[in-house]
Order: sequence, then structure tokens, then C-alpha cells
Amino acid sequence: MTEAGKSDNWATLSPAEKKLELFRRQKELLDTFLATGAISQSQHDKSLNCLIEKMGIGEENR
Repeated sequence: MTEAGKSDNWATLSPAEKKLELFRRQKELLDTFLATGAISQSQHDKSLNCLIEKMGIGEENR
């Protein structure tokens, strides 16, 4: 998808959908860091828990 396409899709999302998409992207980045050895499992878990808490992500969206 092009950057323009991403921007168009982003504009159609509700604030709640944007929040979930941002969470998904951040979690994906943490998972990549873990997979490449850039961070430890404990750092991944700590960062993920902080992200969940600060963004107010419920169990159903994790």
C-alpha cells in the first residue's frame, strides 16, 4: 500500500480504531526487537505491560 493509501485509510478510522492501530504497531515493533535480540524477554514484557497500561488497552484487544 502506498503512503497516500495509508493516509486515506487513517483518515477514515475512528479515534478508538486509531488507538488500537497504534497499539498494534507498537506491539509489532516490540516483537521485532525481541525476535532480533535487541531486547530481552523481560524488557519486552515490561514494555508491553507499560504500553497496555498507558494506552488503556483491554484484554479483548491484546
